[in-house]
Amino acid sequence: MKPNIAAIIQGRMSSSRLPGKILADIAGQPMLQRVFIRTSRSASVSQTLFATTTDPSDDPVAEYCDFGGIPFTRGNLYDVLDRYYQAAKQAKSDAIVRITADCPVIDPELIDDVVNTLLEEEYDFVCNRLPPPYRRTYPIGLDVEACSFEALAAAWKNAKEPQQREHVMPYFYEGVELSALSRQRSEGVSPRGYKIALLNHATDFGDYRWTVDTPEDLEFMRAVYKRFDGRDDFSWKEVLDLVHDHPEVAEINAGVEHKTLKDIDKRALK
Repeated sequence: MKPNIAAIIQGRMSSSRLPGKILADIAGQPMLQRVFIRTSRSASVSQTLFATTTDPSDDPVAEYCDFGGIPFTRGNLYDVLDRYYQAAKQAKSDAIVRITADCPVIDPELIDDVVNTLLEEEYDFVCNRLPPPYRRTYPIGLDVEACSFEALAAAWKNAKEPQQREHVMPYFYEGVELSALSRQRSEGVSPRGYKIALLNHATDFGDYRWTVDTPEDLEFMRAVYKRFDGRDDFSWKEVLDLVHDHPEVAEINAGVEHKTLKDIDKRALK
């Protein structure tokens, strides 16, 4: 029996750096719609849903999802781990994929790579990026994380630190030492006993920035979609060719500093 894999896209209107970004227009569609469509194309995913918050500021998100036929749940504003756990439980999922709503060039084939590795090799957690001090090789904005429901439930029960609750999955990989199995995969067992795999790209593109967190990022993404005539079926390697052939596109948001795992929304601490 095929496992029930739920891709859960997190997003809220009250982003600290670019409020309202998930409903920002990109070539005629809101960003969250772009992310939902591309995520839903993953062959390994059984269902895709949007996890927003119960805060009144996210009423427009719920209304858009309801009107557009996008399955969604609403949960805690700052405790994103709880939001994921409740959504995964509602979806009756065997495993979940974490996607963020500010990544409108997320690639379904990369999602499949992560999910298939999780299922075939019996890892607890698989991803294609980890925060520093670990090295990332895929562009920022192609981030995929996946874990079993059992692991998610354990993290939900035991994770206490603010960054563990806000960033959802640090509880699994904090302190893990990874060893390279090949150029494409590293693995290790975390201090908490979780079997972890990190998928790498043979060529390091980890400095490329394809996420939306600032006005410059949004301008970059609009330029990318314009180059593809508003289509949403292009691959991440086509975006790579685009920024190589047209470096002026990459320059649009080249000066934006990326947030780190240590960056948490200080409003959650009040």
